[in-house]
Amino acid sequence: MIDSPMDRITHALSVVRSGLSESRYVASSRFMGRSPQRSALLFACLLAACATVLLRAQEPEGTVKVDVKLVNVFVTVTDSHGTPVPNLQKENFVLKEDGKEQKVSIFDRESALPLSIVLAVDTSLSTRKDLPLELISAKKFVHAIVRPQDGLAVYKFSETVSELVPFTADLKRIDEGIERVRNGSATALYDAVFLGSHALSRRQGRKVMVVITDGGDTMSQVNYKDALRAAQEAEAIIYSIIIVPVEADAGRDTGGEHALIQISADTGGKYYYATSLAQLDDAFRQISDELRTQYLLAYYPSERYSDSEFRQLRIDLLNPPAGGPYQAHYRAGYYTHKGTF
Repeated sequence: MIDSPMDRITHALSVVRSGLSESRYVASSRFMGRSPQRSALLFACLLAACATVLLRAQEPEGTVKVDVKLVNVFVTVTDSHGTPVPNLQKENFVLKEDGKEQKVSIFDRESALPLSIVLAVDTSLSTRKDLPLELISAKKFVHAIVRPQDGLAVYKFSETVSELVPFTADLKRIDEGIERVRNGSATALYDAVFLGSHALSRRQGRKVMVVITDGGDTMSQVNYKDALRAAQEAEAIIYSIIIVPVEADAGRDTGGEHALIQISADTGGKYYYATSLAQLDDAFRQISDELRTQYLLAYYPSERYSDSEFRQLRIDLLNPPAGGPYQAHYRAGYYTHKGTF
């Protein structure tokens, strides 16, 4: 019996693998029954393939041939007060991949590009006191950020992860979904990041996930590493709003908080702490402001001489306007191959 989304993912992969094995068997059986003429043709094809392999073997060692695809990097620049910095130019950015400077082929201010947002709300028992305030603030955020060209999905997570509303720009439908949020028991935080990222991976344009939680994870089926990789492969920007129910560290899952902070940093997002409705509203306002002042830097990676599947990114600011210091927020890197999750 297949119960959870992770079980379905695993089952689908096993079906694909078994199908491939069956296809190989059928192909082998058909080959045995070929006529002499067709067998000769296939033999010639095999010789050509062998020649190709020999030619590739003559290439210098360490050279890795990869498909060169456009890499998109969304960047937010903030000042010392956390306020987004608009009106920067292409010349203000220096982009490097694995330490090597890249030529920026596309530069744009992306405030008009459609947004896909997953709003994920922690409904575990530890959040029951603050949940009503979280939902009030979340509604305000939705009405402030969602435009007709955007799509927002509502998720809740406790012991399981549930999609309450699929991607839509219908504010009434989103409000009704938020109103259906109810408390659960445990917390599957990493599962929420993992599944929300996979939902975003099928979307176009800018992809964002806003997670409202107290930071603890008690029963996820995937771990931190897999959740982060899923977000990075989806090119999702994670914003974390961490609710602080207990000020003393003894009553808080600081390990979970630090994991969220790192996920946010590695995907180009930010984190916020909130202990009141006013702080929740302020966190959502800052997220809205940042999403309206993003920059897009896109480039075709220059030739590589490494087989590492993860490429590290670095962006430096060159001759920025007065008023600094400034900080650029962007994803830490990207994978050249998709993982088998």
